[in-house]
Amino acid sequence: MCLRAWSFILLVLVLLIVPMSAAGPKQSSSPQADPQFGQQERRDEPTVPADVERRMAKERAKSRYQSIKRDSERLLELATELKQYVDKSGENVLSMDVVKKCDEIEKLSKNVRNKMKGD
Repeated sequence: MCLRAWSFILLVLVLLIVPMSAAGPKQSSSPQADPQFGQQERRDEPTVPADVERRMAKERAKSRYQSIKRDSERLLELATELKQYVDKSGENVLSMDVVKKCDEIEKLSKNVRNKMKGD
């Protein structure tokens, strides 16, 4: 389907759903007072102990480092292969393999950069 068709379908769905949600009973997102006990409901999220959080953060950092290291090694391999392809090709001729290697290097390098930034 083209973009216009998807846009139209999305618009129709929004127009159908919005009136249904507006007609329903209004509920506030704040905790409601319980009339029977005169107290408010509390919805506390479970807390994670600090030592567990530190251990989890350390594991995430270790995993991120290993991923960056693995991707960097792959980048080196691809760059070496690219140089070999360019050395083999003539002055005015570049094969599709060279273009594919460049695309793969670009994607992988963006991935490594984002991991290093912490995204």
